[in-house]
Amino acid sequence: MKTRKTVMAIAGSLVLSLVGAKLAGAWEYPVIKGYGPVQPLPHAAIQPDKNLHYKVLFDIKTEAKKPDEVNAGLSHMARFLNVMASAGVKPESLEIVGVIHGAAGPVVLKNDIYKKKFKVDNPNIQLIKALKKAGAKIYVCGQTLADDNYQHEWINPDIVLTLSALVDVPTFELQGYAYLPF
Repeated sequence: MKTRKTVMAIAGSLVLSLVGAKLAGAWEYPVIKGYGPVQPLPHAAIQPDKNLHYKVLFDIKTEAKKPDEVNAGLSHMARFLNVMASAGVKPESLEIVGVIHGAAGPVVLKNDIYKKKFKVDNPNIQLIKALKKAGAKIYVCGQTLADDNYQHEWINPDIVLTLSALVDVPTFELQGYAYLPF
């Protein structure tokens, strides 16, 4: 009888663990693998409108906490793409741009330059490639490069040089992009 109770208790614990795991769910990465984890929530109160064309501007001006960490703004771009995909929004319904400037400037450096400056590989390179492959466009402020004494040839080729974030941000906003600061 005692063995039966033990087996029932273990079975009950396993069922509760499995139910808990199912409720919590595993993190998913439907578009950008390894970055921007999402939990699909199909019954959440607000869902993206699958009939809208989303234009979103990520204003990326905050540096990573440590040189070996991915920039939070880039990570949020990945999460946005993953969240939208998890809710059934097709990639062709999205126009995503990121404007990098200020303290976030180092993320745009080629790996060899970044490694020379910070003694670690640039952790943003693979994410930038994945974002570009997913259709996102990433720009860097030329004034930030000048402020930091970065040469234009040091820029990751997946990133486009612009005159200034002071021009980029209002231009995208006036073109109808929703503004998300990071």
